[in-house]
Amino acid sequence: MSNYVEHNGRIAFHPGYYIQEIVEDSRLTQEDFAKRLGTTAKNLSLLIRGMQSLSPDMAFRLARINGTSMEYWLNLQNRYDELIMEFRADKELQEEERILDFISYKYLHDNFGLPAFPYRKREQVEAARNFLKVSSLTVFSAKDMAVSFRSASTGLTDKSIVNANVMVQIAVNRALSVDAPVFDHKKFCSAAEYALTLTCCHDDFYDLLREAFLEAGVVFEILPNLPGSRINGAAKKIGRSVMLMVNDRCLYSDVFWFTLFHEIGHIINRDFGISFDCETGSEEEAADAFACDSLIPPEKYHAFVKRGLFSKSDILSFASSINRDPSIVLGRLQHDKYVGFDNAMLNRLKRKYKVACSVK
Repeated sequence: MSNYVEHNGRIAFHPGYYIQEIVEDSRLTQEDFAKRLGTTAKNLSLLIRGMQSLSPDMAFRLARINGTSMEYWLNLQNRYDELIMEFRADKELQEEERILDFISYKYLHDNFGLPAFPYRKREQVEAARNFLKVSSLTVFSAKDMAVSFRSASTGLTDKSIVNANVMVQIAVNRALSVDAPVFDHKKFCSAAEYALTLTCCHDDFYDLLREAFLEAGVVFEILPNLPGSRINGAAKKIGRSVMLMVNDRCLYSDVFWFTLFHEIGHIINRDFGISFDCETGSEEEAADAFACDSLIPPEKYHAFVKRGLFSKSDILSFASSINRDPSIVLGRLQHDKYVGFDNAMLNRLKRKYKVACSVK
């Protein structure tokens, strides 16, 4: 390691650079000079090569042997440290700009009111960093930064990892601002039962869900989709409570309710993490089964499909008999391949939810 560092035309000199000059001017060997200094040749060598920081004790010894002040040597070390941090920050800023390209500053501006800063990348990085409450945007490139990526989460790109972490970070930050009670598993199971009664409430269901979940110690957040995240939802412990987040990507009614109950299933099973597209594994299968069986009672569903009648009126009648929104029944039939996804008439049963505006 060198006792000086160059970066963009600037040089940071380690105190060892100046100590080396003193040793050379003394015409002593490093070993002899070390003895006079009251240290070992090894320690002096490390210091001269810039591999060891100058301690107050060594600054005191150098001041005495060289007729200078202790502050002189400590200031050299402090100035070197400051410049090295500036060099690192400059290099890290370049990496942060790359990370911001993954996220898309426009997403943060459009959905969360960050200043536009057109063509001012550094200001955008700083604004994003402050909004997300991190020391550097580079932290989002680490898998499992915000919450566990389940073992079945494979084939994720760097962009997917960054954006998934960012979405969870936003949800967590919002949840931390809520005064939530301690998570109560029994109360949350009851809140999940209550949620099933809201599938036909298309206007005010979000506020009703949020209130019911909050009483059980679960903060519910719906966030606008961050393109490339591949995330459907997430659950994370925050202190003594729990954050439950759902992505509003393709937020049709059937998708919303299945995704919500999938995440509810994870929380009830005490399995916290991020749910991605096309995930497999025992945790995902358990959450899928919970969502399917909660939204449509299994025995009633099997009796319905056994009849083999899937017209619009049949679906509406069955949905009414189990007090569920018809889109939930249709979505299940399409998933199980009893009905095609391209049936335009039946697809009119699906509603497009618009709840992302609640995040602003």
